[in-house]
This record gives sequence, C-alpha cells and structure tokens, in this order.
Amino acid sequence: MNAIINYGSSGEFSCQRAGQLIHGYVDSELGSLETLEVEKHIEQCEGCRLDYRNQIKLRSSLKDTSFHYQAPANLKRRLRLLAQKEVRAETTQPLFSWGWVIAGASLVLLLGVGVLWSVVPRFIRTSTEDQPLQEIVANHIRSLQMTNHLTDVLSSDQHTVKPWFNDKADFSPPVRDFAEQDFRLYGGRVEYLNNRTVATLIYQRHLHYINLFIWPTEQAQVTREVSTQCQGYNVSHWTASGLNFWAISDLNSVELHEFVRLVQQAR
Repeated sequence: MNAIINYGSSGEFSCQRAGQLIHGYVDSELGSLETLEVEKHIEQCEGCRLDYRNQIKLRSSLKDTSFHYQAPANLKRRLRLLAQKEVRAETTQPLFSWGWVIAGASLVLLLGVGVLWSVVPRFIRTSTEDQPLQEIVANHIRSLQMTNHLTDVLSSDQHTVKPWFNDKADFSPPVRDFAEQDFRLYGGRVEYLNNRTVATLIYQRHLHYINLFIWPTEQAQVTREVSTQCQGYNVSHWTASGLNFWAISDLNSVELHEFVRLVQQAR
C-alpha cells in the first residue's frame, strides 16, 4: 500500500515528511505521487537533498564486497588439525565418546565454512546484477514526472539525435526511428546509472513513452531478451554488440516485446 502524503499546516510538503519517505524513495518503493512530491522537495531543500545523497552512498557501500569478511587462508588447515587432534586423543577411549562427537562437529564446521564462502559471493553477484532495475525504474518515473526532464534533445530525426551524443558519451549508441511501425523516435538524453554515463533514447507510441537505456558491457556474447515487471512497468533487457539495452514503458508486454524486436533487428 502506498504511503499517504502528510503536509504541514501551511499545506507545504514538510522536511519531516520527506525524512519519513526518503528511505522508500531510495528503494523505489513509493507510488507515483509520493515519488514526485519527494523529488520536488529534494530539488528545493538543500538539507533533504544532502540526506538523499547520504542514503544513496550508504546503499552503495552496503553492496561493496570489500565489506564482506574473508575467512583466513589457514582456517581449513587449523580446523583439520583440530579434528585430527581430537581423534588421536580419543583412540584409546570407548567407541562411543564425546571425542568423536567433537571431531564430527569440527568436520561439520569445516564443511559449513567451505559451503558458506562458496555461496555468499553468488548472492553478492545477484544483488549487484539486480541493482540497475531499481535505478532504471526510478529514472523512468522521474523522466515522466519532472518538467523538461524527458529529453535533452527533442527530435525524431535519428541523424540529429545520434550526433548529439558524440561529446556526451564515450561510446556511440545505435539510433533508429521506427515511426512506420508506430514507435516514433522522440529524442534523447544522458543519464548516470550503474556508476557510468548512459545514453537514453525516448520513443513514443500513441500516448505512451519508452525509455531505452544503453551503455557498454564487458560481455562479449549476445544475451536473449529477459522481461520482468516492476512498479507496474514492463521492463526488458538484453546485450548485443558489446552494449547493454534496457527498455521500460507502461505499454503492455506484447507491445514492448515488439519494440525490442525492432531494435534488435535494426542492429
């Protein structure tokens, strides 16, 4: 359930209320109205803007793998020696003794540590891979709701939009117009997502807009389209020709897939 906006006696959105919603805003958990109100307030209030930036830094820091404790290299050897010592000490004892229990527990601990340090990095990688989705949804919402934020260059001419990125990005994004298929190129802008500059193309279909985010990837192979939903928006992403592609819109999944197919075939 979306949070209810509380206002002060003057009717203005208060810093206190912004402080209550800032965590939900950073995690993209607010509804459209709350998101817009928080963003308007952050633009006008230096204190709340600083609080927002600190929350973003904290969130990024928690995902830094350097904060995860690495087991000492000699831990396995020490546990093995401990287990062997317990076994030797109990060789003269009856078959069933606490020494065997301790030795068994040590071996279980050894195996558990090994499994833990092999599984934890997988969760870390998954969290890192999911991070762009939240940023992309937040930027899509912001582009639709903030005045004059949808485009930096407004043009349906691909020969105008593509050169516009030349001195703004360190790569050349592919720009195509699909007006004949009812996906008209609307313009472009530059965003900063996933810790790097991202070229963003905007397309229009009837009254709906599509944000297509593009940035380089280290993956050499082409990956298939993966689709999901987040906060009521359909999202598709794939990689091709050394580039990441993320498309998001409130179009239905069939129409968004049709758009993705056009982009992929145009390359």
